Amino acid sequence: MRHTSLHIIQDEHRALAAMLSSVVLLMSEHHHNGTPPPFTVLRAMLFYMDEFPERLHHRKESQLLFPKIRARSSEGAASLDRLDHDHASGEKAIRDLEHALVAYEMLGASRRAAFEQALTRYVDFYRDHMRLEEDVVLPLAQKVLTEADWVELDAAFEQNRDPLLGHAPDGEYAALFHHIVQIAPAPVGLG
Repeated sequence: MRHTSLHIIQDEHRALAAMLSSVVLLMSEHHHNGTPPPFTVLRAMLFYMDEFPERLHHRKESQLLFPKIRARSSEGAASLDRLDHDHASGEKAIRDLEHALVAYEMLGASRRAAFEQALTRYVDFYRDHMRLEEDVVLPLAQKVLTEADWVELDAAFEQNRDPLLGHAPDGEYAALFHHIVQIAPAPVGLG
């Protein structure tokens, strides 16, 4: 049986993968043309990654999903340990990337390579992280969690309202979302 929370997690992964691809595409396009990238939209995209996945999506995985799996099985413990470590270090990783972008914007071309290297590391790290969740942890969750576990998880994850998944942006995120989708390359438009 498929559960709402699994769909939401996978949809949020696809939204983040699209955002990462858009950042890479944007950098590649401007690197190829020899022009500076649109720093404003890059800052907005990185800010989104800091705000939504790092502060909402990961917290629910680490505070709800992973403990439930650990309570039902010792299988996958090493993967869950690694993912929890990734989540714990994720905010610093995105902040370091945001800092590298600001350094590139403020100090110029001498900082471009450092930003591009940091971006490549972050994208590779994040894609590997999502692959581990989807290939190991989510199938394990389906195997070991009870219906009561799923009811609680579904209720928690249904509260996630990622505008990149077609949810109407509201409150303080409406302007950010509109700014990103109007300026960013095509892969971002998922909703």
